[in-house]
Amino acid sequence: MPDLDFQVQSAAAVPYAAAPTMAFKLKISQVDDGKDALNPIHSVSLRCQIRLEPARRKYSRAEQERLFELFGEPSRWGQTVKTMLWSHVSVVVPPFGVETVVDLNVPCTTDFNIAAAKYFYALEDGLVPLCFLFSGTIFYADEQGALQVSQINWEKESSFRLPVATWKQMMDIYYPNAAWLCLHKDVFDRLYRYKSERAMSSWEQALESLLASAEAKHPV
Repeated sequence: MPDLDFQVQSAAAVPYAAAPTMAFKLKISQVDDGKDALNPIHSVSLRCQIRLEPARRKYSRAEQERLFELFGEPSRWGQTVKTMLWSHVSVVVPPFGVETVVDLNVPCTTDFNIAAAKYFYALEDGLVPLCFLFSGTIFYADEQGALQVSQINWEKESSFRLPVATWKQMMDIYYPNAAWLCLHKDVFDRLYRYKSERAMSSWEQALESLLASAEAKHPV
């Protein structure tokens, strides 16, 4: 029965996807224990859970301030900073013998209602510790060439440190100098009326006007 190892090697932005997408190069290798010949792999139906491990890096003062919404006061981070789910992805791995490399394409949201988007936006530079947890089904040929099926060991995982610069580069490709907010429809309708009644040409003008009014009443 095949035993597979997984190693995330690199990450890069996918430049022409429908939405921001990060491609992780994943090396998949058969473990050679020296006892039995390696079985040809017909395919692998691979599932992967990707987690952020924020406790495994340090943060600047500015980053700590931007992460207040997620983790609270830095003095409490020992209790509040926990591993966070980022994404679930799947891929069908084509036939291979000893090893192969495939792309794990991870859609990346800019919705600031999502914790992962808030976390990435708060970071200035450095590396983001990630943990990839693998599961799925292996289809392989036995010594007689008959098709066999086995499950990937649930303990299979790989660590990777994603450069913050790679994340920022990806977002600059899709949304240069821009960010997206998702609003409830009633709030959007109020903002739309405010913009229309004042004949403002852009959403930025409407928001700047509201912010200036709020700051005048409550100076920082």
